[in-house]
Amino acid sequence: MPATVPPSTAAPARHVYTFGFWLMCLSSLLFFMSFNMLLPELPDYLTRLGGADYKGFIIALFTLTAGLSRPFSGKLADTVGRIPVMVFGSLVCFVCGFFYPFTATVAAFLGLRLLHGFSTGFKPTGTAAFIADIIPLERRGQAMGLLGVAGSVGMAAGPMLGSWLAERFSLDTMFYCSSGLALLSLAVQGTMTETLPPAQRQRFSWRLLRIESWDEVFEPRVLAPAVATLLCLFPFGAVLTVIPDQSRVLGLIGEDKGLFYTCYTGASLVVRLVAGRTSDRYGRLPVLIGSSIIIVVALVVLALAHSGPVFLTGAVLFGLGTGLNSPTLYAWTVDLSHPERRGRAVATMYIALEVGIGLGALLAGWVFANEPAHLPFVHGLSALSVLAGLVYLLVWQKRQTA
Repeated sequence: MPATVPPSTAAPARHVYTFGFWLMCLSSLLFFMSFNMLLPELPDYLTRLGGADYKGFIIALFTLTAGLSRPFSGKLADTVGRIPVMVFGSLVCFVCGFFYPFTATVAAFLGLRLLHGFSTGFKPTGTAAFIADIIPLERRGQAMGLLGVAGSVGMAAGPMLGSWLAERFSLDTMFYCSSGLALLSLAVQGTMTETLPPAQRQRFSWRLLRIESWDEVFEPRVLAPAVATLLCLFPFGAVLTVIPDQSRVLGLIGEDKGLFYTCYTGASLVVRLVAGRTSDRYGRLPVLIGSSIIIVVALVVLALAHSGPVFLTGAVLFGLGTGLNSPTLYAWTVDLSHPERRGRAVATMYIALEVGIGLGALLAGWVFANEPAHLPFVHGLSALSVLAGLVYLLVWQKRQTA
């Protein structure tokens, strides 16, 4: 399969987006809103528990278990089914949201974050495989973009809703609402029809959790998008770690604490709607190269931001870049995968994503060290990672055209 997708000359298929596709978008919206609504408040919550020095672990532990669970979720998606994998992920999100109010120590909080990561280790893997099953190649980039719109709406609304609930009611109310949204996502999944071919399906057994060979963990066909994902998603973990503190330094407090997330995800949503089919028409690599340049510019703006408007401008640019980048990486991964190993291919890409986000979060916490003067260094390190990804993409493109 070629590394890029040529422009399609066929007439677009009718009824490409089925009822099942829109149900999946709704489920994703609720799921992403559930755990993203916690992000603006968790650093302060951990600080009140006495864990100010462990802020980098809020994202890092979450992504650690998400990454470790990917080989299992990918294998199960290709054997047991897409929907059971998604249901398990939403169930974990529901349970963890419910138990946050009962974490009275730093260790209990970090342990719950570790468990919470299983939610994104399973749900998005099943979702991406499900979408790839029902959407034809020539509309795949657009479909991933529309799915991303649903996730972006959840990510945009979640932090605003979370901060509003915490400010007007209590943190416990916010946690319980997060749990309730995950339950709604779970209920929506119960109305969908399994897409894994019956010939591939097996009843769940514990032996399916045994990883007996490297090819059950890693799908070599998708090495290129996996490397690009790791390098280009590094900034996401770093940004999630330091943005609450940078917002406070620039005077964005209270209900304004979530403005960065709102601007970021709003821009991401718009670009996915407007440019959803860009990579279908012009190819995956050109879009990834352009979006990587935008992300680098955004990180430079964030590093130089000394006022709220400049800071939020960086958020918009970051949203535009990632709004083009993420669905294109997903589509490229599916393009290169074998249908019978689609779940594993998606899991491989997500492992790279979690490694990138986890490293970004850990290094950001270490470099930042609760010193506002260190914020430019965090964003500079992120920009270097994306520049490395940009070089990799350019080399890959040259190899493909040689």
